[in-house]
Amino acid sequence: MTTRHPSLRFSRPARLSRLSRLCGIALLCAATAVGCGMPQTPPLTPTGGAVAAKGTDILLLGTDSRATISAQERRKFHAGGFACNCADVMMLVHVSARLDRVSVISLPRDSLATIPAYKPTPTAKRRLAHPAKLNGAYAEGGPGLVERTVEAATGVSVEQYLQLDFRRFIDAVDQVGGAEVCTARRLKDSKTKLNLAPGRHLLKGGQSLQYVRSRHVDQSADLGRIQRQQRFLVTALERLTARKVLSDPVVMGRVARTLLGPAKVQQGFGKNGVKALVTLGKALSKVPATRTEFATVPIGGFNPPMKGVGSTIRWDAAKSKAMFTKVREDRPLIAAGSDPKPADPPVFGKDVPVRGNRLACP
Repeated sequence: MTTRHPSLRFSRPARLSRLSRLCGIALLCAATAVGCGMPQTPPLTPTGGAVAAKGTDILLLGTDSRATISAQERRKFHAGGFACNCADVMMLVHVSARLDRVSVISLPRDSLATIPAYKPTPTAKRRLAHPAKLNGAYAEGGPGLVERTVEAATGVSVEQYLQLDFRRFIDAVDQVGGAEVCTARRLKDSKTKLNLAPGRHLLKGGQSLQYVRSRHVDQSADLGRIQRQQRFLVTALERLTARKVLSDPVVMGRVARTLLGPAKVQQGFGKNGVKALVTLGKALSKVPATRTEFATVPIGGFNPPMKGVGSTIRWDAAKSKAMFTKVREDRPLIAAGSDPKPADPPVFGKDVPVRGNRLACP
């Protein structure tokens, strides 16, 4: 595995228990980070500053690169278009200290953020902190800079990031026999050519890629895509559990190797990544959907267009601060006894955290 440059890491203990949590959540969330992990990233000089959280926090990244699938696959699954080398999918995942609860918070790619000051190379001139769309941090400095930008925006100390590409996503879904999704209404996307009638559908890897990438189904746009990614994640975990993939060390080992990818892709899981993922798979299978939570960072509206940045989303300052405070304190996002239902399609500015069972197939 490629060694990450020291300047990309903060001073955090590399304990096997934490590595296990990272690998466990890598399995849980692989279905949503459907971008291409950049093999090499420029060294960055971290500034730190985020408050350490209880439990474990992982940033899931997916970029818009099409480089890891063939031209035939790009045509077949309508994955063409212009790639800006941006982080198209960003999710902050919190695993509770007791490994009995998982909270997933999606971060809209067009969110206004401040990219911290950094050096593109050790000898380069320091670039000052500046405003940008959240997804643009990847193009500037790779996953390390995205990690620091998210820390600055949320106040949560990110322990690790996971980046997956189209190839590993397709292969992993096919490896476990496909993924089941369900919809109460027709889902038809003009760009990805997704066209699903109401009901249940068993999708192969390429079809699953179309499902989680679709954002032209209705007026909910990217928020609708985020919700479908979350639904896919819940049903994928249920299918893995039902097929006993998580508890079979042989099958789980093959899936783990597929998810972690080739050595040139920086994941930071160390030499024991596959072993830890297999071990945690069994424990993760015991976490019911009612103990998982899914949310989008609270949105307050749109910012005025900025020169060099464009139109951006404004987070609701008070609500987002309250949400990330719960993450840092290892508290659930949803109050005990509460069971909110998701709107389908989601309504801009009115999204609320929901339990995983609310996103599962009925």
